[in-house]
Amino acid sequence: MLSKSSALFSFLLLCFSTGLFAQGLGIGDTAPDFNLKSTTGEMISLDSYEDAKGYIVVFTCNHCPYAVMYEDRLVALHEKYNSMGYPIVAINPNDPEVKPADSYDNMIVRAKEKGFEFEYLLDEGQKVYPMYGATKTPHVYLLDKDKVVKYIGSIDDSPRDEAAVEEKFLENAINAIEKGMSPDPATTKAIGCSIKVKS
Repeated sequence: MLSKSSALFSFLLLCFSTGLFAQGLGIGDTAPDFNLKSTTGEMISLDSYEDAKGYIVVFTCNHCPYAVMYEDRLVALHEKYNSMGYPIVAINPNDPEVKPADSYDNMIVRAKEKGFEFEYLLDEGQKVYPMYGATKTPHVYLLDKDKVVKYIGSIDDSPRDEAAVEEKFLENAINAIEKGMSPDPATTKAIGCSIKVKS
């Protein structure tokens, strides 16, 4: 039999390896980079954007109704802010074996259908989203040029009806950074579908 200390060590090792204790990123943390395959076929990292003033990292997917509701808004945000140095980097965190609609091939189809001008990446092996702490699709992480997290949460306050938006959380956060200020609020609740993993 295992001693109590050995059993405790095994339990802690299991917790860490399965991410039970992982909290993800908080405001002020430096976000880890990644190297993920885009629907363009290229491998993309944050360092791929040499002139970026910041990064809009969005965990999203094909199938989730909330993610779909925000697709046109993401296109518009990229058109507005990419030229200012804030590219959208969209990452699909779902396991395609659990949700076949979120397969890499279907991502390519969706990106073409919607005319995505931003990179749409697959988190193959689901290694990136736990490091960030994403739990929903969509879930936004706004980083400054040094990859420091400045805002986490929702894009705005009205997922179902763009016409009813009263607070543009993400845009307000970017505007605050541009003015040398801290976003307020710096965090909001992400509204969307849970990230799909094997049970």
